[in-house]
Amino acid sequence: MKQFKRFFRYVGALSLMGALAACAPALKQPEQDEGTYSRAGRFALTVWDKTVDRNKEAVQGGFLWFDTRQRLDLDLRNPLGSTLARVSVTPDSATLTHADGSIVTAENPDALVAEVLGSEIPVSDLRYWLKGIVAPANVEQEQRDAQGKLGSFIQAGWKVTLSDYDHKGPRKLGMVRNEPFQTITVRLVINE
Repeated sequence: MKQFKRFFRYVGALSLMGALAACAPALKQPEQDEGTYSRAGRFALTVWDKTVDRNKEAVQGGFLWFDTRQRLDLDLRNPLGSTLARVSVTPDSATLTHADGSIVTAENPDALVAEVLGSEIPVSDLRYWLKGIVAPANVEQEQRDAQGKLGSFIQAGWKVTLSDYDHKGPRKLGMVRNEPFQTITVRLVINE
């Protein structure tokens, strides 16, 4: 039962990361229309426990992201296609619904992250990263390719790598966050 709860905690964390990304201020990009933004693909999240030198958690599956700017729905699915969790965000609230029907609601995505995880993990810049740009805050070690596309950087405690761009942004995104007792790794591969 304890592993089941931790599993949902980390699934919720990944869902919330996407939700926070969708709630960041609107971006003006020539390649992105002003309507909806949608992506679908696969995700993998691992948490390496430094105290015992092994994986503490590992979750993988698929995701479907649909953002109308007024509402975001982010579904996370297991490898067989069943929905593990859904995050819905509106300007007034953020809700995480687990596959078992349990619901966690907060005023905003930041409060939801704190409630679900019990601690804050800065993920609000993800929306920028998914579109291949850095957030308007301090950035370290920024590297770009020959065409000027963002390849890697460090921001908000995350080492981010982006590659394989299409007209919406990178199709591959990797994030690593080193904390005192654990390392969190998130990988997204966009299919559409």
